[in-house]
Amino acid sequence: MQTYSAHDGTTLACHVSGAGDPVICLPGGPMQSADYLGDLGGLPAHRRLLMLDPRGAGRSAIPEDVSSYRCDRLVGDVEALREHLGLDRIDLLAHCAGANLATLYAARHPGRVRRLALITPSTRAVGIEATGESRLATARLRRDEPWFAAAFAALEAIVAGDAADDDWKRIDPFFYGRWDAAARDHQAAQEGGRNEEAAAAFGAPGAFDPPATRAALGGFTAPVLLLAGEVDLNTPPDVVAEFAALFPHAEFVVQRGAGHFPWLDDAHRFTTTTAEFLARP
Repeated sequence: MQTYSAHDGTTLACHVSGAGDPVICLPGGPMQSADYLGDLGGLPAHRRLLMLDPRGAGRSAIPEDVSSYRCDRLVGDVEALREHLGLDRIDLLAHCAGANLATLYAARHPGRVRRLALITPSTRAVGIEATGESRLATARLRRDEPWFAAAFAALEAIVAGDAADDDWKRIDPFFYGRWDAAARDHQAAQEGGRNEEAAAAFGAPGAFDPPATRAALGGFTAPVLLLAGEVDLNTPPDVVAEFAALFPHAEFVVQRGAGHFPWLDDAHRFTTTTAEFLARP
């Protein structure tokens, strides 16, 4: 574990593993401890990973100013880590909601990013939304699974805006390529890892300005990897493809059979794709 000080004095923590050039990793949630990332399928065999616990989550301190949980303000925490490491440019990897933060960082500090990897990314920062029909179509790919009927009924209720409280739990299997014991354990381990107050503030008014961010990304010259899971209900591949089109130098990859956590569904394929991208000049 490594700690450093944010610009406002808040102490922030990183989980460090592996050797070689560092890759800063931003978890999703939003505002979830980085614990759920595990070892990203064995990626530390290729690079040194610094997995950031967002302020107020995991081993990072709770800030005095709770408005600092807003996504655009978190950009300063990434920049403070770059400064702490003494790096001119950084490789940045982000999962899910963390991709919003990574995108805002790239838009604000384009010259500081050497490579950007966005894994099953959330797209709020650029104003792209998955439609209900897109999610339903992605879910139908799982129609042969034994749990499908109950999970799909819950999803239909959610899309229709008529969800019961337990419907959100019933769709958990859709987020994994295999709903096996490992997936159930991973899902259960995430309970309590998110700072709910921080998550509520993450997307508060003013956090995102999609037109400005899109314009900035149009001039972003660093290479970008956008990796989608073939059966990811959270960010279906068509949404990730639309996101990729905003970057001048983006590689769009769909990992077959993968859900929202592709390093769990096929660790070898995930690490091969990601490590090869991060190793490019």
